[in-house]
Amino acid sequence: MSPATSCPGLRRSATLGLAISSALFGAASPVHSDEPGVGALEPVVTVIGDRIRLDSIPGSAAVLDAEVIQEARVFTVNEALRKVPGIFARDEEGFGLRPNLGIRGLNPTRSSKVLLLEDGIPLSYAPYGDNATYYHPPVERFERIEVLKGSGQILFGPHTVGGVINYITPAVPDEATGRVLASVGTEGFRELHGQYGDRFGDTGIVAHGTFKQSDGARENMHFEVGDLNFKVVHDISDRQALTLRASWYDESSQVTYSGLTLAEWRDDPYQNPFGNDHMYAQRWGTSATHQFDLGDAVTFTTNAYYTDFERDWWRQSSNSAQRPNDASDPACGGMANLYATCGNEGRLRQYWTAGLEPRVAVEHGLFGLDNVLEGGVRYHYEDQYRVQANGDGPRSRQPGTGTNAGIREDSDRTIEAMSAFVQNQFDFGRWTVTPGVRVESVDYERTDNLTGATGESSIDEVIPGLGATFEAAPGTILFAGVHRGFAPPGVADIVTAAGGSVDLDAELSWNYELGLRATVGDGFSYEATLFRMDFENQIVPASVAGGSGATLTSAGETLQQGVELAAALDSSAYVDWPVQLFARGAYTWLADAEYAGERYSNVPGFTTVRVTGNRLPYTPEHLLSATVGARMPFGLELALEGVYTSAAYTDDLNTVAIVENGQRGEMPGFTVWNLTANYALQACDCKLYAAAKNLSDKLHVADMSRGLIPGMPRIVQAGFEFRF
Repeated sequence: MSPATSCPGLRRSATLGLAISSALFGAASPVHSDEPGVGALEPVVTVIGDRIRLDSIPGSAAVLDAEVIQEARVFTVNEALRKVPGIFARDEEGFGLRPNLGIRGLNPTRSSKVLLLEDGIPLSYAPYGDNATYYHPPVERFERIEVLKGSGQILFGPHTVGGVINYITPAVPDEATGRVLASVGTEGFRELHGQYGDRFGDTGIVAHGTFKQSDGARENMHFEVGDLNFKVVHDISDRQALTLRASWYDESSQVTYSGLTLAEWRDDPYQNPFGNDHMYAQRWGTSATHQFDLGDAVTFTTNAYYTDFERDWWRQSSNSAQRPNDASDPACGGMANLYATCGNEGRLRQYWTAGLEPRVAVEHGLFGLDNVLEGGVRYHYEDQYRVQANGDGPRSRQPGTGTNAGIREDSDRTIEAMSAFVQNQFDFGRWTVTPGVRVESVDYERTDNLTGATGESSIDEVIPGLGATFEAAPGTILFAGVHRGFAPPGVADIVTAAGGSVDLDAELSWNYELGLRATVGDGFSYEATLFRMDFENQIVPASVAGGSGATLTSAGETLQQGVELAAALDSSAYVDWPVQLFARGAYTWLADAEYAGERYSNVPGFTTVRVTGNRLPYTPEHLLSATVGARMPFGLELALEGVYTSAAYTDDLNTVAIVENGQRGEMPGFTVWNLTANYALQACDCKLYAAAKNLSDKLHVADMSRGLIPGMPRIVQAGFEFRF
């Protein structure tokens, strides 16, 4: 019996999904117009738009464009985002399949405190009910990455605490263009990437496909990922355009959930005793964006979206503290049966997500000023079907013979959310003032299909924000802002399996910024930001490991504050040298990240220890990414990048010595060096390139949330890129 037929809630979501899909693809029917297509209207909701709009954004912001992403030959999205100040991108399996992104001291586990968008549309499969990044498309899919951390992010909820990351897919070209890239490397790395776009009268298309594989950072690991993305843009008239998108993602990975004990690390840090762990994931999504310019001053943009994500993660048993439920199973027989059929756990998930969001932007003259009003509403629906099947082997749904065998969980969880938002920018010449407000209303329902228990809960929140900019000099902008940070709890965190309500409030903070952004000529730009995140209530994992799915608890008052710096320099704007030099850097000093309120430890055996004033877990004080490079007149470009991450505690006790299970202690700081070379061939529009990541083969600890996990060893890649 399929999940959709066994659960009434899933039948509702499947029906909704079919209806939206029909609407999207029905809208793709030809629309005849006597007016010629102008090729200028591709309706994409952007957070920033382009570098010019940085002048009017009342908050810190960054844009990683195609040149930076492609010429740096980034291996994962983590590599790309480390170039942005304020972002702690913690590795996990070495392939970037499940990035762990923390912004300004927020816990990075599964990027659950960050809002991820693609062309302005939610990328996460359950941003309200389970905002954990078990899915992330390859970075090659995107043409640009936008990051916004100021008060303007309240237009893009539900998560308005740390920041918004918006991935922009390639635009439809005005004429036929394409790109093919193939590369190979150590650690079993293989990649094939293709992209093609063209325009046919009023209609343009762009298609993209990527296949990647690697053996990751440890033994007994292998990843294969396929990603397809297709976009059609149709100019209905010179004032209307419609974009239709479809994407498909498939992952088959031999990847573990667990790290090593201290003894195992000392024996061989790259070993992996969990060779039977596998992840199988598939996602398809479809969306439509309609843009209508009603005159020169009013623009309506409507997004409709639907995604279906299915994830089966099979984890072999262990008698270690990382799998405490299996320790009670006598069939495991200790480590002797580690590779046998003892109690294999299948965490089986399926998510259906759909939404509709109309927006409007209006230029008007209220109070005799130049104003820009942005507002909109959104309806969002999520349905989750979750099963834990403990069987006798990988992908086995048989009852099994162990104590914990059989169906341990069978539940359905639904979320309905309504939101409304409005923001108006008042332009006083050199000054702009931008007040805004967002309202979120979230309803949760959880049903245990094994017991029939059902529970409900809801959260309502008003999220105001205020930002301002001042043009101190041409090209120099001062900005300041304050806004309410809000992150809703997941459905499993607020409704118990028995149908009860959990006393877990929404995550709330007041976020403050003061900064300076400047462009000096065409070759030098910089940004400096002071930030403060004052939490009334921060949600943290109650378990030591702090992994996704762990019981959460209200940590009460916390405080994160510090400084962010970013700069970029290109010598070609100032001197006519044969060799062009360039440099860019991003630095974060997280001066404070502490429990500010009355707080006692969650570590078993230490729950009476007061930890007020201790540093929050996984909050390195210093983050630095710096690149220097040179472009030669004969087509060779070289770039050397250094990435430094300082030490971080992994528990609220701020334990320094690493304990035996590998889940607590201070995670040492480390520096990784990356070297990239691109060579443009004169005979064709193509490049040869080579990259060495972790050039010095530095052994470092990347994560300890479920035991010691090593970062990626040195990998060397070489490839060929052809454009036409």
